Amino acid sequence: MALPRKGGRTHKGCLMTVHGNSGGGHQKFLDSLAAFTKEHQARYWEGTFGTFLEEIVSQRAAAVSRTSHQYLWDMLRWRRQWESQDAEDGEFRLFSHELFGMEEPLRRVMEYFKAASAGSEVGRRLLLLLGPPSGGKSSLVILLKRGLEEYSHTEEGALYGIKGCPLHESPLHLIPHTLRAEFRDTYGVEVIGELCPYCRARLEHEFERDFMTVPVERIFISEADRVGVGTYAPHDPTTADLADLIGSVDLSKVSQYGDEGDPRAWSWSGAVYAASRGLLEMIEILKVKREFLYLLLTLTQEKNVKVSRFPLIYLDETIIAHTNLAEFRKFLQESENEALLDRMVIVQVPYTLNYKDEAKIYRKLIAAAPTFREVHLDPHALEVAAVFAVLSRLKPSEREDLDLAKKAKLYAGQDVEGFTPADAERIRAEAPDEGLSGISPRFVVNALSNAISTSEAKSLTSMQVLLTLKDAIEADARIDPKQKRTWIDFLVTVRKDFYNHWVKEDVHKALFASFEEEAQALLDKYLDEVEASLDKREVIDPITGESREPDARFLRSVEEKIGVSDAGKLSFRQEVVRKAMVAFKRGEKFTLESHSRLKEAVEKYLFEERRDVLRLVTSVARPDEEAREKIAAVEQRLIDEYGYDTHSAREALNYVTTLLSQE
Repeated sequence: MALPRKGGRTHKGCLMTVHGNSGGGHQKFLDSLAAFTKEHQARYWEGTFGTFLEEIVSQRAAAVSRTSHQYLWDMLRWRRQWESQDAEDGEFRLFSHELFGMEEPLRRVMEYFKAASAGSEVGRRLLLLLGPPSGGKSSLVILLKRGLEEYSHTEEGALYGIKGCPLHESPLHLIPHTLRAEFRDTYGVEVIGELCPYCRARLEHEFERDFMTVPVERIFISEADRVGVGTYAPHDPTTADLADLIGSVDLSKVSQYGDEGDPRAWSWSGAVYAASRGLLEMIEILKVKREFLYLLLTLTQEKNVKVSRFPLIYLDETIIAHTNLAEFRKFLQESENEALLDRMVIVQVPYTLNYKDEAKIYRKLIAAAPTFREVHLDPHALEVAAVFAVLSRLKPSEREDLDLAKKAKLYAGQDVEGFTPADAERIRAEAPDEGLSGISPRFVVNALSNAISTSEAKSLTSMQVLLTLKDAIEADARIDPKQKRTWIDFLVTVRKDFYNHWVKEDVHKALFASFEEEAQALLDKYLDEVEASLDKREVIDPITGESREPDARFLRSVEEKIGVSDAGKLSFRQEVVRKAMVAFKRGEKFTLESHSRLKEAVEKYLFEERRDVLRLVTSVARPDEEAREKIAAVEQRLIDEYGYDTHSAREALNYVTTLLSQE
């Protein structure tokens, strides 16, 4: 986790440092571990099928008869209860601490599971996540897997399987077909599925067809134990063996059972068997042979697989696959794949176009990286990198008044003159391919890691980040020269249109705090002038004591700092006076905190008036004691309140001074 500096803000600069914990920290962790253990400590259960019917099914028939889609949807609803209790059914604020900028893909994935759990046709189609590398596809699937694992340890998520079954299949499959109608009438649930060949052989040879004595146990989903989670990744598509999915003959057991067709002589190690009752992840699915695809799509649609030596094997599992754009486009070019596409639900998972979410991704990635553990990042270091990445993913708009910088601001929810939030949605809809290409989060983090490791720097500023990214682009042989020039131009855009504004705002706020008395006096003066202007009366000059007209130039110079137009000045002034009257009636003083927009205007006005203090920072002449104290106070405030360290604070002051000298 990023640790803020003393007095700093968690969303600002951070020091990625891990120190030894105090005794209190150790105890806190132990308490957290104990609480987690208690919450996830499940009651193990084991008994015969007859006991299972009496003790479990009689109490929880609907729960034990859930399909994999229903179970996964119940897991998501359970997770939502403790992660986002205030969320409504239509809002899927899941994995909010792990996934950033993926609201739309996540919403579509949740809708798929909701529909599939209800028994719709959607559940008979394979879910395919499509997107660029490092876009979050694998992260989403991993979180679903971990969610299933956790859920299976709760009482709500209790799962039961036939003990010793390689498919961990539902004990309800033991019920003969002739009795299933009676079972439905008795317990109110339908039994779907067939007993696997392995369990049929055991039922006959071990239990002499007495299914009431077949052992049943509670099972816990675990990817490591190959229970309820299976993963398949084709390393070499040309040599991929279907046995990796459906198993093969176990030659070591053939001599024991005397027949290769005996299901007990079969190796049930395939990924589809591990995923039974849960989730099968298919990585880079479009790289596999077509026979793989047909097998998976048949499994999704019909819930069975055909192994040559056995009848159809019933398998209930949810299949989530993912692939990249290059493979998908190649797949589309082959006309024989149209039928396969019809049996897929495709969800695009693009890069995020919100630079604020992109910065959160970087924080997550670097939090566990040893390279960053003792490196201070200035408050905008990750944001400038994030803006650059987003700019590389955007498509130029046909609107002349909308450049990429404005687009990036709109997508981040910022106010852009001439545009509304509704405009942002329309603009986003006009470019559906945005986010499917561009700089990946991994590229940025790798560049930052390389910069830190090569320089052994303990402090990384925003300007250093921009230079680091420039070097990474120039050194990457995969990027063509034209693309390199475009992306380097984006770095310039980031500096001019984003960083300059951010750093000036930090400095002027820190500087402003050193002149609090002047700021309040300025506010009082503005209020006096406004009241006189609205009442159409003169004011008494505090210096000369003479009456004069309200200072219209002063009023406008303050208001213009926050973009109050000439046409809107009257309503703004009336609003200020109303708030001042409310404060007066309450017996309170009208302060800067009473009106946020006016506070911003006063801050900017005072900053412009006191920029000479900043120029002393880089002045050749030696500043006097008073100036040095003010400079030190500004620098310390940047450190204590805005997330800078000594190095980055001094660089920010120098940089802002340079900007002011150019204005």
